[in-house]
Amino acid sequence: MIQRTLNCQSLRKFLLQPRYLSSSKPPPLPIPSDEEEYANVDWDSLGFGLTPTDFMYVTKCDAGQSFGDGEIIRYGNIELGPSAGVLNYGQGLFEGTKVYRKENGKLLLFRPEENAVRMNVGAKRMCMASPSIDQFVNALKQTVIANKRWVPPSGKGSLYLRPLLLGSGPVLGVAPAPEYTFLVYASPVRNYFKEGSAPLNLYVEEDFDRASRCGTGNIKTICNYAPVLMAQIRAKIRGFSDVLYLDSDSKKNLEEVSACNIFVAKGKNISTPSINRTILPGITRKSVIEIACDFGYQVEERVVAVEELAEADEVFCTGTAVGVAPVGSVTYKSTRFNYKTGSGSISEELCKIILGIQTGIIEDKKGWIIEFD
Repeated sequence: MIQRTLNCQSLRKFLLQPRYLSSSKPPPLPIPSDEEEYANVDWDSLGFGLTPTDFMYVTKCDAGQSFGDGEIIRYGNIELGPSAGVLNYGQGLFEGTKVYRKENGKLLLFRPEENAVRMNVGAKRMCMASPSIDQFVNALKQTVIANKRWVPPSGKGSLYLRPLLLGSGPVLGVAPAPEYTFLVYASPVRNYFKEGSAPLNLYVEEDFDRASRCGTGNIKTICNYAPVLMAQIRAKIRGFSDVLYLDSDSKKNLEEVSACNIFVAKGKNISTPSINRTILPGITRKSVIEIACDFGYQVEERVVAVEELAEADEVFCTGTAVGVAPVGSVTYKSTRFNYKTGSGSISEELCKIILGIQTGIIEDKKGWIIEFD
């Protein structure tokens, strides 16, 4: 414990050297004390909104080159020219993962190498430079250590990490940017939906598509998210939690919710739309499938017809931000289908297991967790 404190003090003094302070000129943040274990946050009131932390990680490279070592700088605005590729043509990707604090103070990252792989795949599709898996994971760890006082106490939430890959170089014609920026910032969070852990009420959207068959729905590009806002706002005005999208070709098959994957359960059988060029390969989705199989469920990745909503016992969503979220109802063509939630439900069982692994309550036998001070 003493050695851990000394390491944290040394690192914090190192980060506060002038060359690690941002050159932008927002009002200066208060410098955290070495003795300050936690930031001044009402941990019980956290939602999924931005709470700025002290530091972020940044590195840059030119097109065709590799990212070098980045640096930790003060959290603040970044500088982009008006002709930056990300601003003009949406050449950008993001990821999301969480770090939890154990009772003994250890910090836990859940499968960050999977996020790195997904960013690499997306970068190839978007013609961008990308950090290596090791660089990506190391950047996450550096960001967490620099912002350790913002990691909520055990049982009070998590520190959400948002890696961004941006085409930051200038372009005028449609072309890949000549320079790329990789950065990671953080924010303490709890529940993604305003319902908290209460069941969600989804609306099947037929007027808008989330992704097209030969588009970018299977990568985490920033271009995929603004287009869902109109349908999402429209659904929330009508009292729904979020939107469930159908395939753009036939409008007969389930695809995704706005920012998470969907599962349908009947008895011991669980089905989820198979990964294709319109569905994001969620890391929580992948983990839930493996856990469900371990516990004797029959899991199928296949085409799931919208009509199967009428016969399902349960429906639930998965994602980094939402975890495993139960769905209480889905409304399709003015018909509302209700589902089992709460005690004894599959979603509750899977949620407890995956959250237990992520928080260190359940032993990680799969090598999914990276533990560090």
